[in-house]
Amino acid sequence: MTWFANVNKIKYEGPHSTNPLAFKFYNPEEKINGQTMEEFLRFGVAYWHTFTQELVDPFGDGTAIRSWNKFDGMDKAKARVEAAFELFEKLGVKYFCFHDVDIAPEGATLQESNQNLDTIVAMIKEYMNTSDVKLLWNTANNFTNPRFVHGAASSSNADVFAYAAAKVKKQLEIGKELNGESYVFWGGREGYETLLNTDLGLEQDNLARFFQMAVDYAKEIDFGAQFLIEPKPKEPTTHQYDFDAQSTHAFLLKYGLQDYFKLNIEANHATLAGHTFEHELRYARVNGILGSVDANQGDPLIGWDTDEFPADIYATTLAMYEIIKNGGLGSGGLNFDAKVRRGSFEQDDLFYAHIAGMDAFAAGYRIANQMVEDQVFEKIIDERYASYKEGIGKDIVEGKADFKSLEQHALNLKEIKNTSGRLELIRATINQYLLTLYAQK
Repeated sequence: MTWFANVNKIKYEGPHSTNPLAFKFYNPEEKINGQTMEEFLRFGVAYWHTFTQELVDPFGDGTAIRSWNKFDGMDKAKARVEAAFELFEKLGVKYFCFHDVDIAPEGATLQESNQNLDTIVAMIKEYMNTSDVKLLWNTANNFTNPRFVHGAASSSNADVFAYAAAKVKKQLEIGKELNGESYVFWGGREGYETLLNTDLGLEQDNLARFFQMAVDYAKEIDFGAQFLIEPKPKEPTTHQYDFDAQSTHAFLLKYGLQDYFKLNIEANHATLAGHTFEHELRYARVNGILGSVDANQGDPLIGWDTDEFPADIYATTLAMYEIIKNGGLGSGGLNFDAKVRRGSFEQDDLFYAHIAGMDAFAAGYRIANQMVEDQVFEKIIDERYASYKEGIGKDIVEGKADFKSLEQHALNLKEIKNTSGRLELIRATINQYLLTLYAQK
């Protein structure tokens, strides 16, 4: 059965194309620094937003028109698999991601849920065997069901902790079966609503115990995927323990887990934490824990996690700069954890949205790569911190200075001269790259 009859294979037609079902900037075969765009960008489709999202919001029912919704239960799950692999093929996307409940409905018992998963995983595996699509990462949804009202690994109820562990165990087994390249932990409810009834120390200790158990079981079954934690500050909890990249890193260091986990950075989560996307990427990069990216954007005028498809080339350029400087994303990728807007309810809108996101990151990639080649930021930063390359600054960096020598240096200073940060010039330079690179094409 054809689920997207109006759509053919999406091809690259260049920036002057007026075909809405064509790539303008993403040319999968074009090589940059010896790698094709397809190889470096590693785009992935989020199963949950693309195939199970009904486009509800806090004030309205779903608007999505989806042809597979004529089915129920397992029949709908099977239809979604068929539609998914058709979309992957027509988009030319080589990776996808899912939660357990995205691909198969929960049963009345955990055993029944696992049986449903086994049926759908077998079907997915057959499709993967006849295509070049791979599993970027999978995960367990330990936040939607009411049993997780007080959290999962951080729940006040030990039975819930055990149930969450059983779900993750199953997903690790599925990840191994499908050759998943990474595995993500997103603590949707791993946090607290109020400290008035929370044993914060116990909850964080239990969360660390949970992660260690996952590490141990992955070793036991020889599942070598990269483990990723996805920071998010709030929503639905008041405060989540993986607030941002820095607090998550501190958690890993405290519990000795830093060798087993990297971070899956999401743009919209950075916004909710009061950071820029590039800040979270930069922190993860300079600390060696940048593993993967949820590629989306938020609406600064709305206070919740809107998960919009990325279209801001300024933002994608700065993001791609960090990813290039990171040497790529290894076994991670750019997963479109994004949903079409509630008013974009037609099925073909799924293609328009992914094309927009892929083009935005491809454009950002090309621009950022040119800026890296030209050493734009590197020259600015080298000049600004030049005082640390000689004299007392060099002594500070090399560990030769102490308070006594610094005091002596300060006492001998006649004046202190700072240099301008030239932020406006820097922004103008970025704009010049954004505009001139494609004006030449």
